Amino acid sequence: MKVTIIGSGYVGLVTGACLAEQGNNVFCVDVDPKKIEILNSGGVPIYEPGLKEMIERNRAAGRLQFSTDIAASVAHGEIQFIAVGTPPDEDGSADLQYVVAAARNIGRHMTTPKVIVDKSTVPVGTADKVQAAVIEELQKRGLSPELCSVVSNPEFLKEGAAVEDFMRPDRIVIGTESTPSGLHAKEQMRKLYAPFNRHHERTYYMDVKSAELTKYAANAMLATRISFMNELANLADLVGADIESVRQGIGSDSRIGYGFLYSGTGYGGSCFPKDVSALSKTAIEYGRDLKILDAVEAVNEAQKTILVEKIEKRFGKDLLNMKFALWGLAFKPNTDDMREAPSRVIISELVKRGAQVVAYDPVAMPEALHCLEVDFKDNPEGLKRVSMVANPMEALDGCDALVIVTEWKAFRSPDFDLLLEKLKRPIIFDGRNLYEPTAMKELGIEYQGIGRHN
Repeated sequence: MKVTIIGSGYVGLVTGACLAEQGNNVFCVDVDPKKIEILNSGGVPIYEPGLKEMIERNRAAGRLQFSTDIAASVAHGEIQFIAVGTPPDEDGSADLQYVVAAARNIGRHMTTPKVIVDKSTVPVGTADKVQAAVIEELQKRGLSPELCSVVSNPEFLKEGAAVEDFMRPDRIVIGTESTPSGLHAKEQMRKLYAPFNRHHERTYYMDVKSAELTKYAANAMLATRISFMNELANLADLVGADIESVRQGIGSDSRIGYGFLYSGTGYGGSCFPKDVSALSKTAIEYGRDLKILDAVEAVNEAQKTILVEKIEKRFGKDLLNMKFALWGLAFKPNTDDMREAPSRVIISELVKRGAQVVAYDPVAMPEALHCLEVDFKDNPEGLKRVSMVANPMEALDGCDALVIVTEWKAFRSPDFDLLLEKLKRPIIFDGRNLYEPTAMKELGIEYQGIGRHN
């Protein structure tokens, strides 16, 4: 099938590459010429395992192309995916200007029937706005509104495992309406996703609004589990319990399960923070206050400073002339995404207290440097107290303690003898509970995890 992907960011690139991998002819368009130039020169503007190789393979096979030509992109695809950004507005609601702009571009250029798919994460009611924008543009040219049908097909991709998630999905959600054009759109989507359902049916068909709400509900549920476990971990610290034992005890209940029950420094990234906020704002628009989600957000913001609180309790509020090694900058492993990353808050708070920070991350350091320049724009002197090094052990040289923020696999089994040799003091503040407290004690390391009782 001929498919157009509008927006060559995270969701758009993964969607385009994976659909091309299944034999579709995919046209990816973006308004950013620099991004398209990178892609056409063989690069990839984001880090995602397996994505670069998949893009290279399908470009070479002629099934995947990148362009800034909007008219050509609309002409190409019988199915038009809108996969542009929906950043949070000032009030926390989703900013739909890019989604609506994409819809208007489709309406301005289309001359044949199109199935328009909302792949971006959008609040309930967005499909109506997309359809209204397209129809308005069609009517300006005297064309029938029946040429377009709008589908909601939210993405459920985990950063760091997005290619695998797309190619082997646990579910595909498709929202259509029961009109003639809606039934046509449903059939087109069924054909497109048929290769992903060969082993067993993974597709859930529903109305458009239910599909839109499903995406937000899924992310809100996962964020709630994370904040709930962080609350319990902080309580475990106070009462002397071990949150890892608690996790195993409740996770063994089939009604609960083990997923997303790990305590840490809070969630970040491009999805959970903005989606929880946007869902809350949608509820407020309808006169409903989602109190649980308000608490989830408050707990998460507080959790980003939990390691700083532990450091302050150990060393005092004045950290002048102290130096901390920090392992992990990205909000999670296998990505270079620094959006809402806890590391940014931790670094800022340590510098505010006078400390130096020496950081290492396997892939996120270039993006982290850009983000920290933004964070410290009003405090350039503070930024001078932050440095980045080429390997994790180099970061430890002469530091007063190690702070672990992201659970990269490379951090799970370090050379502890070398670690002890390089650190000024044998202290680890572990924001991801990578190590066993008893094992650390045997090594002579003062270990402070999140809810881990020695």
